[in-house]
Amino acid sequence: MKRRDFLRAGGASVAWSALPSVARAQGAPRRLLVLVELKGGNDGLNTVVPYADPLYARLRPRIGLKRDEVLPLDERAALHPALKPLWPLWQAKELAVVQGVGYAEPNLSHFRSIEIWDTASRSDQVLQEGWLARAFAGGRADAGLAADGVVIGGNDMGPLAGRGARAIVLAEPEQFQRQAKLAGPGGASKNPALAHVLRVEADIRSAAQGIAGTVALRTEFPRNAFGNAVRVACQLASNPSSCAVVRLTLGGFDTHQGQPQVHARLLGELAEGLAALKAGLVEAGRWDSTLVMTYAEFGRRPQENGTNGTDHGTAAPHFVLGGRVKGGLFGATPNLADLEGGNLRFGVDFRRLYATALSRWWSVDAARVIGARTEPLDLVRA
Repeated sequence: MKRRDFLRAGGASVAWSALPSVARAQGAPRRLLVLVELKGGNDGLNTVVPYADPLYARLRPRIGLKRDEVLPLDERAALHPALKPLWPLWQAKELAVVQGVGYAEPNLSHFRSIEIWDTASRSDQVLQEGWLARAFAGGRADAGLAADGVVIGGNDMGPLAGRGARAIVLAEPEQFQRQAKLAGPGGASKNPALAHVLRVEADIRSAAQGIAGTVALRTEFPRNAFGNAVRVACQLASNPSSCAVVRLTLGGFDTHQGQPQVHARLLGELAEGLAALKAGLVEAGRWDSTLVMTYAEFGRRPQENGTNGTDHGTAAPHFVLGGRVKGGLFGATPNLADLEGGNLRFGVDFRRLYATALSRWWSVDAARVIGARTEPLDLVRA
């Protein structure tokens, strides 16, 4: 029986990448990183709204948000009203809003741009492995963890892609647990093919046992796909030996038409999910040891299109949350009077977010992973 056949038996959507024969770091701090991908390219200007800029209303006469609707962060920037569940985190200074995140010479293709984000490459550079896979290949992961990373609700490894990470893709976590029980007890065999299957079965059993939660959470999670993914993330976090990274995905942000209703619903799901994520992590005792970070392949154009939507753009804001986050606004409010080809100029290179996670959160040499001296953002307390 081939590994792929075993993994797919019964419809389980699981992938377990091979662990390279390198020494794993011992005694590394078990700090969790939760990445939340806003798939499709989130509209930054209607997420963090430059409500005081008159150009905003001129560029978006139909889909722009009114001044009396938004949640002001300061005299220039405000949150979309659907993000109200995040307001307590903002008031507690556990939410950092990083404005103008992007990169030089941006690519507006979904596939190429997310590849750039996943690999932390330059726009003119093609890398084969994700930035987290490269980090783990260098021996960052704790040998006591069941996996380096767990991907929930998606079918691709994203930043965990490559040979450097032990990563599990869970489309249906409960099904994975049931499937793992089908793996027989480990053993030895002189037949190379059978020995390989036995090793794979042992890996799957070990992974299933290792990522299982240790407590029954009482937190009430949103009853939608993203809420379910958040629930699983909290269950993983309740076991400090489960993994170092969890990636969640919320799709649907490619809002070329009918954006106001769709975007409000998506931001509401995001905010409710993140608020529940905090509640679950607090309950599990992991809020102070978890860093949550959003990302997307790009933002949207400042000017609305003819179908009540927005087309592919460039820079956008992103959120960083956690018990050790220094809350507040980072980066400059977008300058709508200084566009480049009709799009926003970026102010914060996205790799600075990754450098923050690597060097400030995990004490890893970010230059080794990213391949350049990238200054982290000062938004995480030691």
